[in-house]
Amino acid sequence: MGAGLLQGRRAVVTGASRGLGRAIADRFAAEGAQVWIVDLPGAMDPAQKAAGTLGVDLADPGAEAALAAFAKTLAPVDAVVANAGEVPPWRGVSAVERAEWERVFAVNVWGAAVTLKAFADALAASGRGAAVLMASINGYRAHPDQILYTATKHAVIGLTRAAALDLGRRGVRVNALAPGPIATAALRGRVDARAAEGGPPLDEALAAFAAQTALGRMATEEDVAAAAVLLASDLAAGVTGTVLPVECGLA
Repeated sequence: MGAGLLQGRRAVVTGASRGLGRAIADRFAAEGAQVWIVDLPGAMDPAQKAAGTLGVDLADPGAEAALAAFAKTLAPVDAVVANAGEVPPWRGVSAVERAEWERVFAVNVWGAAVTLKAFADALAASGRGAAVLMASINGYRAHPDQILYTATKHAVIGLTRAAALDLGRRGVRVNALAPGPIATAALRGRVDARAAEGGPPLDEALAAFAAQTALGRMATEEDVAAAAVLLASDLAAGVTGTVLPVECGLA
């Protein structure tokens, strides 16, 4: 077997203790990258902690200094995936709450921005630095009862496009992934909670998601991880400021 697409590269993935972040970190490692992860202090398992990690809540005031110090110790860094995020409960306009609004924006938007800020020098020092931000199909389309999450993901796409212009002058590429519904444990939990309030049961809801796609299936964590590898690798050397949907052709 030949070398992986990320052989010998140094990568950081935020929110990598579970879900999409873990799938991305695992795939990066399988492609030959040395991977460091950033996540909540209590979220990582012993094996992850032993591999080299930073435990920090990106919404905390001290996160910026912690990230900057971490980046300095790792530089140069070839790839950073700003995946950490929070999905709030389904709520409509009349049910938004300020504290929740500020918390989710702090994690989903400021968390991505401060990650880019902290690692900008380390990525530039690489000579082939690439950042991948986690947006969503909610970044360019809306769904009922998801006003807060939708607003944050629209902001992430704006951040991606502006940062690509800023960091492109330093040779750093910045792109975003926009996954559709992925049957992670978190999504399953939210669907189960909605079913308890009278919504469709899990199997029915997942089948409905799949039926809306061109491929007749939901995208998977592995699909998203593969797309992240593409954007971080030399295969995308001429790609920046773009948003790549990973949703199996969602109608």
